[in-house]
Amino acid sequence: MHNLTAIRRPLLAAAMVLAIGALNPAAAETRSQGSDAGPIPWQAFAQGEYIGPARSPHVPEYHLRVDDEIDFIYRLTREELSHPYQLEVGDTIRIESIIDPALNRDLTIQPDGTVDLLLIGEVRVVKRPVQEIRADLNERYKKYYKVTDINVTRLKTQTRLEDLRAAVDNRFFSGGQGQRVKVTPEGTISLPSIGVVPAQGLTLDEIQREVNERYRQIVDGLEVTPILAQRAPRFVYVVGEVRNPGRYELLQPTSALQSIALAGGWNHGCNLRQIVIFRRTEDWCLLATKFDVPGGPQGMQSAAVAEIWLRDCDVVVVPKKPTHRVDDALKHVFGCGSCCAWPLDYSDHFATGSTLTGP
Repeated sequence: MHNLTAIRRPLLAAAMVLAIGALNPAAAETRSQGSDAGPIPWQAFAQGEYIGPARSPHVPEYHLRVDDEIDFIYRLTREELSHPYQLEVGDTIRIESIIDPALNRDLTIQPDGTVDLLLIGEVRVVKRPVQEIRADLNERYKKYYKVTDINVTRLKTQTRLEDLRAAVDNRFFSGGQGQRVKVTPEGTISLPSIGVVPAQGLTLDEIQREVNERYRQIVDGLEVTPILAQRAPRFVYVVGEVRNPGRYELLQPTSALQSIALAGGWNHGCNLRQIVIFRRTEDWCLLATKFDVPGGPQGMQSAAVAEIWLRDCDVVVVPKKPTHRVDDALKHVFGCGSCCAWPLDYSDHFATGSTLTGP
């Protein structure tokens, strides 16, 4: 009868609070805990949109890490160059002469940067503007003609840029000009034409500036935009007196109490006042902190005492109550638990951590 009365009292008190709140909400805007008594925003618990308020950003600025996947979108800027265009390997030019049509031909710049011309042989034209090449050819042909009228016309340019576009062409897959890369274990990414680029710890704006600057050194008229396609997985480990201990992925900001919920909740006999969180710092030192959940499963505490936000690789340990640790020790010594050392009438009270009252 004594235990039954102890169970009924919290239920009656909760019912009275609900009844008072229904009659007079202002009277219910207080906490029922002694030291934490004070007004609370009752309206926050009233009817509202189920989606809740807009969430704040998870982090002020995201820094890339190993196993992040990034989509790089390539776009032609079509901007006017501030300097004369210089021919590249693979470009095509046309040589024309009205005086001697035998000189007319279309030429592709060879890998050594030259073209072969009638009478004068190889001429280096790579990294030179057409105005300079035209003047050079007319000067050379004066050896064979009294009057020269050699004209040079560009037929195909920016070959290197076209080759790069072909390397990142995804029209048969995801579509558009893009490339998906993953940050390697050494913290780098690899992109066509520029190779390995450090990425670990950089923001998207920083990696965009770095990549565009490297491309600007080899091609003109190209802009690259990085997009975070897939974050690297982040995990938290929940062990001890929970129903499903193990590793759980952090898909959003998660508190310590929420991680226990991910693990199926706590077991009967756990110690909610001595939950421990282990964390590694940037220099790999191990830190530990302890928090409690006053009121436990009865929910007698409304303050967010367990809102310790977790991060990647945190370990949450939910220990047993001291009495249950003693009970486990007795099981190890006697083989069948505390029922071997105490009468049957007392074992259930001892296992649940309540006071022994006797028959």
